[in-house]
Formats: sequence, C-alpha cells, structure tokens
Amino acid sequence: MSVQTTEYTVSEIRSPASFITSRVFIYGALVFWAFICLFPIYWTITTSFKSAVDVTQGHLIPFVDFWPDWKGWRSLGLSPDSIFQTSTVRDEFFKRFMNSVITSVGASSLAIVIGSLAAYGLTRYRYKFAWFKNEDISFFFLSQLILPPVVLALPFLVLYREVGMLDTRIGLILLYTLMVLPIVIWIMRDQFNSIPVELEEAALVDGLSIWGAFFRIVMPIALPGMVAAFILAMVLCWNEYFFAALLTSTDAKTIPVMVASQTGSQGINWWSMAALATAAIAPLAVIGIALERYLIMGMTAGAVK
Repeated sequence: MSVQTTEYTVSEIRSPASFITSRVFIYGALVFWAFICLFPIYWTITTSFKSAVDVTQGHLIPFVDFWPDWKGWRSLGLSPDSIFQTSTVRDEFFKRFMNSVITSVGASSLAIVIGSLAAYGLTRYRYKFAWFKNEDISFFFLSQLILPPVVLALPFLVLYREVGMLDTRIGLILLYTLMVLPIVIWIMRDQFNSIPVELEEAALVDGLSIWGAFFRIVMPIALPGMVAAFILAMVLCWNEYFFAALLTSTDAKTIPVMVASQTGSQGINWWSMAALATAAIAPLAVIGIALERYLIMGMTAGAVK
C-alpha cells in the first residue's frame, strides 16, 4: 500500500492576507476603470440640469456644487413645466428622433438579412473567383472598414444628387447598410462556424430543404449572434454624423446632426446639447440592458469550442 503525497511550492501557498490584497487590488482597478468609462455619461446628464454659470465654473455634484435646473430640457420643450405647451423645438426633436429610429432600425435589419445570408454561404460553401477564396472574400468585406468615410463623400454626394436621394431616409438606410454590413458578416461568420454542420445534414436526411434547415435549425441557434450584430449595427448607425450632415438638409436630419447644431449667437448652448445627447443615448442604454443576455452570448460565440 503506497501513500501519495502532494508537494506544494511556496508560490502556491497563499495566505488569506495576500488573497484579500489581490482581490482588493483587482476590484479597485475595475471600479476605477468603470468610473473612467461612465464619467462622460455622468457629466452629460448633470450638464443638462445646469445653468450657464454652473457649466462655466465646472460644478460636478448636484445639490452640493449646484442646484439642478431644467434649463437644458426647457430649451427643448421637454421639461415638466413646458411638456404640455406648444414647442417647435420639441416637434423638431421628435422628427429628428424618428428619423434616427427609422434609419438605424431599417439599415440594421437590412444588414442582418443580407449579412446573415452572406456569412452562411461563406461558412457552408466553397467559392473561388480567380485567386479569391472564402478567406479572401471575408477579408475583403472587413477591409472596407479601412477606407476613410471622407473618401466616399464626393462620390456619394454626386450619386445621390443624380438619383434624387439627397435628404431622404431611404438614402441614409442604404448607405448605413453598406457601412455596417462588413461587421455583420464578420460576426455572423463566426457564429455560423460555431454551429456543427452535422445538425443541418441530419435535417436534410429528415427531409428538410436547405432553406428549411437554415430557418428551422440554424437560425434559432444563431439568434444570439444576430441580436448582438443588430445591436452593434444599430449603435453605429444611430451615432453616425458625417454622412447624415453631408447628405441631408431638412427632412432626413438625424439626432447627431441636431446635437451638433446647438450653437447660438453667444456660443455653444452646452445645457441644450447635453439634454439632447442624454435623450439620444437613453434608447440605446435601454436596448443594451434589455438585450444584454443575447449580446454577451452573441459576442462570445465561437470563443469556446
């Protein structure tokens, strides 16, 4: 009968004090990084409740450094004392808000449909165009993000003027779809790669068609990745400013363009800009919190096999 002994090195034996110290350091670093990331949002929200004097003096803490005021929200007609009154600025805000919703949701949905089909084809079939193979095609899609938007400004401006799509929602939807399509294809390609091909082969043996296997077997499994890609695409479309300012003038302007236009004869109205920015990021924050589970599942798909 033999007795097995386990040898431990000095580094493997950790005292409770060192363990607690390491935990405090790790969580302290995480809290500090969370503070760095969330501070701009805190600054924006508090600025929307500041007066001009509080903004210029850099007061930070409500009810301590300054007394909150509805000045920023009142300038948009969204304060409690002005919400039921007639306001042209509020009407303009809701119009720009709906433009952002329609263009972002429309472009993201279209990109998900096209990008999912393209990614599925790249993962399930082998293509070859000259020296281009599947890997080269995938990299070609992703490489489109390297091109600076300013390079495309003049071609799109001339093209949209010729086809009558300047200052239209459909023009922004098509452009935003092209903008986020490479990211959607890249995310969905990794998602489909993590799904075993044997599941589809078994479905085909059971009598399903290729489209039937895709919609009934693949899509339910790939749903978290689709949701993650949709959220990411929507965030990029929602925050896009360059093309929205270039290709729109009155009817199709979006929230970012309205935020950037908050300047008066005496300078920038920081309180109004902060109120607009807060109203702009609120829907994305709600969507992100509500769909957090799908977002995490989708972004980590394929990380563990």
